Amino acid sequence: MINNKVLAIILGGGQGSRLHPLTQQRSKPAVPIAGKYRLVDIPISNCINADIKRMFVLTQFNSASLNRHIKNTYHFSFFSSAFVDVLAAEQTPENKGWFQGTADAVRQSMHHVLRHDCEYILILSGDQLYQMDYDKMIEAHEKCGAEISIATIPVNAKDATGFGILKSDEESIITSFIEKPDASLLPEWTSEVSDEMKAEGRNYLASMGIYIFNRDLLVELMNDESTIDFGKEIIPQSINKHKTLSYQYEGYWTDIGTIESFFEANISLTANIPKFDLYDENRRIYTHARMLPTTKLAGTNLDKAVISEGCIIAAAKIEESVIGIRSRIGKESTVIKTYMMGNDFYETLQEIEEKHIKILMGIGERCFIKNAILDKNCRIGDDVRINGGSHLEDTENDMYAVRDGIVVVKSGATIPNGFVI
Repeated sequence: MINNKVLAIILGGGQGSRLHPLTQQRSKPAVPIAGKYRLVDIPISNCINADIKRMFVLTQFNSASLNRHIKNTYHFSFFSSAFVDVLAAEQTPENKGWFQGTADAVRQSMHHVLRHDCEYILILSGDQLYQMDYDKMIEAHEKCGAEISIATIPVNAKDATGFGILKSDEESIITSFIEKPDASLLPEWTSEVSDEMKAEGRNYLASMGIYIFNRDLLVELMNDESTIDFGKEIIPQSINKHKTLSYQYEGYWTDIGTIESFFEANISLTANIPKFDLYDENRRIYTHARMLPTTKLAGTNLDKAVISEGCIIAAAKIEESVIGIRSRIGKESTVIKTYMMGNDFYETLQEIEEKHIKILMGIGERCFIKNAILDKNCRIGDDVRINGGSHLEDTENDMYAVRDGIVVVKSGATIPNGFVI
């Protein structure tokens, strides 16, 4: 089954500077999440679950690992029209620049998009964590006869100042829009939301950056080269000219724009009943299928831990942590409130001997790690103490960075024996 009415465009985001150093060597959509996935797997999986199987992923920074992941992961039938293609910013005789914004990225890629027949174009962000039924949003778009639909989520007053906020009438047609309003303006921007949302004080409708455009309208809007961004220009300029629907979503959704939000999104997966449900068979999250062995544990006390496949763990204690694929943790080590991304390969005994490797990939023995993100393939020696928290100032060097009290050990970095952070 494939939904031939819809074609999806997933925006890979800019340089991802607020997620640095996780984006030092990879684009934002390629950042590993939840121990075994990549951020881009979220919108792609939501599309597949809605039978939308024609997707373009737009990116321009560090796109090699994203290309590799998508090429190795999303294989459809040879006889199907389904595809997931990465489109990197490309210089042409007509255009010698990089993507200047979300709308400019779509404009520069339209010649690829228009080769395919479709009625609607679904535009998604590549750095959000949520599970949404796009087919229901498309159904609402068609039923209403809308030209544009915007997915919206109720937020509280504290969060509202960081979003594009809109108001809609009793038929959910958007009547006005304001980008990141000042707190003093908020009383004028409350909207009708469900009783459950009211009880939580979530009275403002925020744009989720998820849009449906009628194909012909999007082509028309893209002809105006002065507009470079959907949220700042296209949407505010269109709502009074084109019928624009607010499609209200009340499930879990988080925008992963900073190290802090990325860290919290991963650690929240360790809750007894996490808001983001990886165990829902009707809303599966797909990723690269790895033929990894089961995880092996020896003498480890586990509490609220998410452990991916292929790990070898002899730690004393793992608490409120996500442990990624092929992770190795040595004896007597303690890991608390940490996201360990894991490793891309195993080191063999022969390699260790031949290369005289003194500090193996993973966490060594007698370590204490708390409030940290350990990027892929890093090496933590024995007796290392990493104790993140608000007492640490933001800093960065070749081995690690501190952001909002969270210690981020860089991809492939080596932390020597006995090191203390």
